[in-house]
Amino acid sequence: MMRLGNYLLLDRLNQGGMADVYLAKSFGYHGADQILALKCIRPEIAEDPVFVRMFIDEAKLAVLLVHANIAQTYEFGRIGSTYFMALEYLSGCNVRELIERARLRGESIPEPLVLHIMAKVSEGLDYAHRKTDPTGVPLNIVHRDVSPQNVLISFNGDVKVIDFGIAKAANQVSRSQAGVLKGKYGYMSPEQVRGLPVDARSDVFAAGVVFWELLTGERLFPGGSDFSVLEKVRHGEIYPPSLVSPTLTPEVEAVVMQALARDLDQRCASASDLHDAIVALILAKYGPPSARDLAALVQRLFDKEQQAAQKMLDEARRHSELPAEAVPLAPLSAPPSPAEARG
Repeated sequence: MMRLGNYLLLDRLNQGGMADVYLAKSFGYHGADQILALKCIRPEIAEDPVFVRMFIDEAKLAVLLVHANIAQTYEFGRIGSTYFMALEYLSGCNVRELIERARLRGESIPEPLVLHIMAKVSEGLDYAHRKTDPTGVPLNIVHRDVSPQNVLISFNGDVKVIDFGIAKAANQVSRSQAGVLKGKYGYMSPEQVRGLPVDARSDVFAAGVVFWELLTGERLFPGGSDFSVLEKVRHGEIYPPSLVSPTLTPEVEAVVMQALARDLDQRCASASDLHDAIVALILAKYGPPSARDLAALVQRLFDKEQQAAQKMLDEARRHSELPAEAVPLAPLSAPPSPAEARG
């Protein structure tokens, strides 16, 4: 355990190239305590002004985004030399883990649950795309890294988009270096790979890739190297998901393929359009969706991880006060299993 300001850091959830994420507890007035995830910029990165500006850009965007399908950022600050973000903590899995666990068990993710997940993802993206600053000026946010790893599903069935770390917005302090690709290659849009200007439709394409992979359990753009993946994306080498999953509903496939259209004029014009098309399918074929069914699937597939997460949370709740002295950040215990979702 360590203390950072008013936060008690209990365990490390994830270690990244720019920041580490810790399970933390804040102590409020009269017991208004909260368990959350604290994202702290790594000490060696804090000395690089370029990376610090990138972290600040991410934080400035994140604190503005308050939506049920986006993991919330509660606070951004600096204590000593440590920049941090206090984030909503979510216990569950990400979509990549869900796909891999289902495949390991010899299962496919039911079509109505895939539709439910993607409806929530597109709803969260549409909110971000339409977000304005307090004066009403559009922020023109584009996530640019929509991928299975950046969609979390909690044990309660909540679906949240995370990690706006490389998002593009009109009011950013830092600017991307020309010609530098940012994001996961297999989830970039063709225009992003070409280095062309991107808008919300680029995120729609990436959401389409996630959609395709949830339905099939396979990668849309596999490759032995980054170059081969980029070439497949660049040339729009996309085949219908029904070639992998023959029982797929034709209407669902049509929506997926429209999201994945290489021609921008043929692609879904917005995340809102994608959301509305998915919801129409859900209501026409399956009735009102239920987060309970999604929660039941995640709990069944990740039963051991859920027990471990609950044990960790129970331990966190036992701490009733902050230690008297602040302690500098240092490596904590090894990260838990990958199904421990990060906010």
